[in-house]
Amino acid sequence: MVQDKPKDAIQKRSAPLPVKAAKRMTVGALEAALLSEFPAEDAEDWDRTGLYVGEAAVPVQKVAVALDPTVTAIAQASSAGAQVLITHHPAYLSAPATFAPEPSAALSPGAAVFAAVRNGVALMDFHTALDVSKRGNDALPALLGLKATGKVAHPIAPGARKGYGQICRPDAKGLTVQQLAARCTSVFGRAPRVWGADDMALATVVVMPGSASGIGADVLASSAQCLVCGELKYHEALDLSQAGLAIVELGHDLSELPLVAVLADAIAKAGVPRDVIMLIDQSENWHYPEAIRL
Repeated sequence: MVQDKPKDAIQKRSAPLPVKAAKRMTVGALEAALLSEFPAEDAEDWDRTGLYVGEAAVPVQKVAVALDPTVTAIAQASSAGAQVLITHHPAYLSAPATFAPEPSAALSPGAAVFAAVRNGVALMDFHTALDVSKRGNDALPALLGLKATGKVAHPIAPGARKGYGQICRPDAKGLTVQQLAARCTSVFGRAPRVWGADDMALATVVVMPGSASGIGADVLASSAQCLVCGELKYHEALDLSQAGLAIVELGHDLSELPLVAVLADAIAKAGVPRDVIMLIDQSENWHYPEAIRL
């Protein structure tokens, strides 16, 4: 039985802590240490990996970690005295056309870059390199009481151990779609969107944080009864559900929030003291309104 886990087990709010030196590590040295854990060559060729805004020679006294490098997150990092904000997602993939002091990339594509430079906060991310890493792959299954046994997609090279989509075995016989969905609600505090029969028994589950677009055929070939993912396009989900696959959609960001803790652990392993690692809570970006009968 998986015990209830409050949302702070996924991301803990951190009050500003006294700033102290992190073994005189520089931003560049921290990047190098994290690249050894999440190599750039493991990332997709369209992705951005490592340091992309900021000065490598700056000494690190405090590090902020978040899922997304929003202007708000950069301001929080700066207020807490962090020299660097490390995230799962990058602030951009293609170079921004404009850089302006706006609150969002919706108003200026380079708004986060402008905010980072103005506040003296370096930005680095480990997006798809983290996605395909063992620690990245294991994070969500562990929270849901699922044991990983293999991968459904290997994007790096033939025979590579790293890839997308964990093939998992439930921790108890007779686990149903409804019970798995209840676990998701318990862990994340929000009900997922579910496709398929609630009473379907699950022997094999594929877990794919973020977007599961394009791996449907691989999931069906694995003989899994259910896919747990961040999101899936409507017509893909419809076609897969009509083929007999149950789908549990958590929300893109919710499914990847456990990766923030993975990044924080890697930063600590690199030599940064845990008391100067600040986790920024981005678990409340959206909500389901309560049902109201008028």
